[in-house]
Amino acid sequence: MIRTLFALLIATFALTAHAAVDINKASQAELETIKGIGPSMSGRMLDERKKGSFKDWSDMVTRVKGVGQGNAGKFAADGLTVNGSGFKPELLASSKPAARADKAQPVAASRAVATSMK
Repeated sequence: MIRTLFALLIATFALTAHAAVDINKASQAELETIKGIGPSMSGRMLDERKKGSFKDWSDMVTRVKGVGQGNAGKFAADGLTVNGSGFKPELLASSKPAARADKAQPVAASRAVATSMK
């Protein structure tokens, strides 16, 4: 009986140790329970959150200085979520090339105009 209670108590602590921490709801202390997030990083996260809730991981990575795809993956592995969602690197990676493609088109168009003027 005591062994069962002890095992149940240990299981409860293990589950709460990796409980999800949502960046849009967490306090500074809760954010700092995530490995790699200290007072400075949690302060930047909270400052950006004051401007508006984070929509998704891409929004958080874009707005919070010092958080890139690598850190986002590490934070998510340790329990950080954005609106209850875990980090999906393929979604973050797929959003960046689209922005680069838009920038590349005017350059290509200006080159075409420049060569046709010669």
